[in-house]
Amino acid sequence: MPPILTQRREIREPIRREPQNQSQTLARLVISSRPEGELRMNSRNRWSGVFNFTLVSLILCFLACSPRSAFAQSPHRVIIDTDPGTDDALAILLALNSPELRVEALTIVAGNVTAPKGLEDALKVVSLAGRCDLPVAKGAEGPLVSRLLADRFWNGPNGLGGAELPPSRCTADTRFGPDLIIELVHKYPHEITLIPIGPETNLALAVRKDPSIVPLVKNVVLMGGSISGGNVNAAAEFNIYCDPEAAGVVFNAGWPITMVGLDVTEVTLVNNTHVAELEQGAGPQAKFAAALARFQIGLYQGTGFQGGAIHDALAVGAAIDPSFLNTKAMRVDIETAGGFTRGETVANRHGTVDKIEEHAGLLESVGVTPVQPNVNVAVGIDSRRFLEFFVSRLKGK
Repeated sequence: MPPILTQRREIREPIRREPQNQSQTLARLVISSRPEGELRMNSRNRWSGVFNFTLVSLILCFLACSPRSAFAQSPHRVIIDTDPGTDDALAILLALNSPELRVEALTIVAGNVTAPKGLEDALKVVSLAGRCDLPVAKGAEGPLVSRLLADRFWNGPNGLGGAELPPSRCTADTRFGPDLIIELVHKYPHEITLIPIGPETNLALAVRKDPSIVPLVKNVVLMGGSISGGNVNAAAEFNIYCDPEAAGVVFNAGWPITMVGLDVTEVTLVNNTHVAELEQGAGPQAKFAAALARFQIGLYQGTGFQGGAIHDALAVGAAIDPSFLNTKAMRVDIETAGGFTRGETVANRHGTVDKIEEHAGLLESVGVTPVQPNVNVAVGIDSRRFLEFFVSRLKGK
């Protein structure tokens, strides 16, 4: 061992005695003390690697183990376009009681009720939730082409299933609904998710006025349509049937769309057990939600269902947690002319159409042509998990 120590002193001494300049010192280190230099460098690298590994592990642990990850702490900005409406009111309450969403505005469209009545009902709901800071703006008072079809039977004479709310403490925003949509999309480019849960008139007007908003919208999650039959008639779902021309504009605008239609909303039904949970220790919001749910249950059971559909709330749920749904990309077009099928969402399930050519005076199919999907269609849902989630968000409120 002493000779080794002596050798190390002999190696170090030339470096200390002749430091002439930095480059020479480094050269001497490389030439004269390579074994020791490598040892020191390896040691540094080893400890640096341990430090980096530990740091990365701590970060990953924080993201994975934290009750709410860093990504979940930034709520998604949404605009709810609505025609309140019993299920609309439930959807609004769900959104306002979900920290994952930052509701930037409610825009009101004529549908279940007239636009003035919808505005009145929406202001009552946001007042109940203590959110008078939220802009609520009236939009279109009728469809682009056809006459308004109000849905009195399915929503009750006051639009809220007969449930009464005190007068609102909130005041309406004076801007026109489609203009407010345009303004907010430009204010928050690539951040806004649109949640239309009524006829598509306001969105269509916004796109027609300012097509530049389309690439700036993050996502559109709409309640409407069906690929398995309608509820107004054999083919069409109510929201699309009310203004199929507007739906055609929205479905073909070019932005990402998730269609939450009757295929999933009519199999996700609240029952008396859910209502009883809402009523346990209920505050004003939960009491109101329970009253709406009881109205839906009685109405739908009277028409052959086993519980009450809360259609629009599912679109809000999908905006919060897309994993509630199973979706399939399809080409969906809106029928606007059919005598029996006006308002139908015509979905191409296979992604192709026949290629047809004329030969010798005859039309013949000669193959298939692929079609480009424009909508993610909800074809399945974890109904139990969604309903448990819905009740948990409103219970005790």
